[in-house]
Amino acid sequence: MTPAPPTPGQPTKTYWLEHAWLDTRVEPGVVLQTRDGRITAVRTDTPAPPPGAEVLRGLTLPGLANAHSHAFHRALRGTVQVGSGTFWTWREVMYTVADRLTPETYHRLARAVYAEMALAGITAVGEFHYVHHAPGGTPYADPNAMGEALVEAAADAGIRITLLDTVYLSSGFGQPPNAHQLRFSDGSADAWAERCSLLKERDHARIGAAVHSVRAVPADQLATVARWAEERGAPLHVHLSEQTAENDACREAHGCTPTRLLAEHGVLGPRTTGVHNTHLTDEDIALLGRSGTGTCMCPTTERDLADGIGPAAALQKAGSPLSLGSDSHAVIDLLEEARAMELNERLRTRTRGHWTAAALLRAASADGHAALGRDDAGTLEAGAAADFTTIALDSVRTAGPLPRLGAETAVFAASAADVTHTVVAGRHIVRDGVHRLVPDVPRALADAVAALRG
Repeated sequence: MTPAPPTPGQPTKTYWLEHAWLDTRVEPGVVLQTRDGRITAVRTDTPAPPPGAEVLRGLTLPGLANAHSHAFHRALRGTVQVGSGTFWTWREVMYTVADRLTPETYHRLARAVYAEMALAGITAVGEFHYVHHAPGGTPYADPNAMGEALVEAAADAGIRITLLDTVYLSSGFGQPPNAHQLRFSDGSADAWAERCSLLKERDHARIGAAVHSVRAVPADQLATVARWAEERGAPLHVHLSEQTAENDACREAHGCTPTRLLAEHGVLGPRTTGVHNTHLTDEDIALLGRSGTGTCMCPTTERDLADGIGPAAALQKAGSPLSLGSDSHAVIDLLEEARAMELNERLRTRTRGHWTAAALLRAASADGHAALGRDDAGTLEAGAAADFTTIALDSVRTAGPLPRLGAETAVFAASAADVTHTVVAGRHIVRDGVHRLVPDVPRALADAVAALRG
């Protein structure tokens, strides 16, 4: 395990956890010691809090990882969920919001969205970022002004971010960007790489890469993106086979599926995560599994946009690690995403029990952090990042089950509303359900969305 980046100057702090999820089991009476942003010791079989320890009642989990986010989509919540249409009609509404973003309004909105994530127990987010330039495509004086706004917003909200700076060059196979997409494009993958290389990592921020999709990045540009990520050991994400129309267009243009096209250009591999991976062939599943390419499922968005149910169980069986994301933020609740992955598979197969609660929590935590290039997070053990979250076991949703069934309660009963504490790098960001850096998150969200709507 790679040690978490230190947060110098923090004194040793002791937490007593009434119940804690340790890898695959729930333990009562656990003591965590933290210093300089990481866990330094874990002790079990401690029935009473030691003197001076901070007491966290309920069930403490490793911090959750939201592996796929488009922060500005949060402004669409409640406005696009009704009426007829498809992903493609929803996309046109989404573009109208993207057209209004500035570095200032994006920072304001993202700060509130990331604070909402902290309230939901999320300690790290993968921001799939493609709104790079001013409307019309003119770069800002700082060519990374929009990305920097997101990095600063995460710091202001107290969570970690992996900025997945995204290549977006085309409106479709062989087509130039449309008017909305001009601000997404750098013109070429080489120009993207030059701009992206100016971004600097910080204690709370990693820089990764993303291919928006095979329809948005020409095939002869894919290797440039893959090479940039490989040279830096950076995570690489890609929207993959979210829509059947994309698959059909790819076959027409290249005679193969999007997965095969990515494989042929060196995009797949253990540092790569395909987002959605919905409409796949058996060969696609085998390619992803054999290469160790991850899969990020976003069930609440996939059902909201009527995308379909991806073959998550088959992908994992083939060798593709699973992570979870809230994507369009129709809902920000990683416990719901975990639950939905299992329930979707039940609907698809008409059988139950595809994952244990522990396996679903791992997708929401350790494997999500790994997908974001953070293999030092997602576990409660010495050397790991001191990132954890506590859910109440006495709410109207969680009261009743035995505490030793805490993992099952977390996944199949609890919601983001049950999060009481969130700690990042050993620092309390949410205490007793209140965000300490953004005290009135609902007001911050309302004001940010109102400002964006004009």
